[in-house]
Amino acid sequence: MKRKLQSIINNLIVGLKNYLPGVLAIVGLIIVWHILSVKSIVPSYMLPSPRDVVNALIEDRQILLDHSLVTLTEAFYGLFIGIIIAFFMATLMDECKFLYRAFYPIMVITQTIPTIAIAPLLVLWMGFGMEPKITLVVLTTFFPIAVGLLDGYKSVDADSVKLLRSMGAGKIKIFFHVKFPNALSHFFAGLKISASYAIVGAVISEWLGGFEGLGVYMTRVKKAYAFDKMFAVIIVIIVISLLLMKLINVLRKICMPWDKVKNK
Repeated sequence: MKRKLQSIINNLIVGLKNYLPGVLAIVGLIIVWHILSVKSIVPSYMLPSPRDVVNALIEDRQILLDHSLVTLTEAFYGLFIGIIIAFFMATLMDECKFLYRAFYPIMVITQTIPTIAIAPLLVLWMGFGMEPKITLVVLTTFFPIAVGLLDGYKSVDADSVKLLRSMGAGKIKIFFHVKFPNALSHFFAGLKISASYAIVGAVISEWLGGFEGLGVYMTRVKKAYAFDKMFAVIIVIIVISLLLMKLINVLRKICMPWDKVKNK
């Protein structure tokens, strides 16, 4: 009992040490923000006070929740499809050098095109429904995951592969027993980036057309010059992105129980 209690106390102390600097930085930023708005150093129509933003969050909580669910749905579908495409592309490119040389430059080119430039074309081709939003999320999320998997496949221990081959293992067994487990840490690193890209991509696509979503709501309040509500939307997007990244950390611990040292 004493050992368990000591372990809990130690974990709390470690958690405080890890999170305290970040919490203090955020609190300091909010204090500076409050001073700038209260002292009218920055006009209120340009920088609403933290109190106004909190009031907007409370007053429009149901509206924000409804729009958030739409944006999350678009981001989830796009991220899921992006993961599948990235997995198959990275695996095929790792196995076939010709495919790697053929498709890797195209993958890079897709990332050099600004997202804001692709979105109007997707809306023009697919309409104002969810399809263009999901497509844009796919385009912005598959690349970090694909690159992460490729790096993971390439960094596999050559001796481990030779050992399995000497024991008669084929490509499939080598992939599932050595390559894929080795690439998981790289996969989750890319997935963290893609998760934040998914929310941002969905919001950007909603700016250019649609009926629901945080991007649509942001466009409406911007036209009404309700900047307190604009800041409220930004805070909601930040919170959703942070929660997604936390969820990915939990999934990483579940999928990689052998990596206990790094997971701590």
